Amino acid sequence: MYLIAIAWMYVVLMMAVAEATSPQGTVIGAFFTFLLYGLLPLSILLYILGTPARKRRLRAAEAAEDAARAAAAEAAVEPASAALPASAAPDRSGHAPGDAIAAERKEA
Repeated sequence: MYLIAIAWMYVVLMMAVAEATSPQGTVIGAFFTFLLYGLLPLSILLYILGTPARKRRLRAAEAAEDAARAAAAEAAVEPASAALPASAAPDRSGHAPGDAIAAERKEA
């Protein structure tokens, strides 16, 4: 991807140099040639083509943050429930248990 970008910038630079050194050309024309044919379209193209990589990095950072948060929660819960038998804390999630008393069922 970067090889094509470098090659395109080389072509646009040569166009700008040809514009600047031409008898009918101007330096400001060369500047706008470089800007409007080179930098602007190339920056848009590289932004669009870089979107999947940015999404992958964001998902990886979120996964690492979630894993760190889960490890910290597990470390905070582990010492308190380590003394309990496995049946007393089956999921070790740190959440309060549900209602210990079953609801009374009324027959119609």
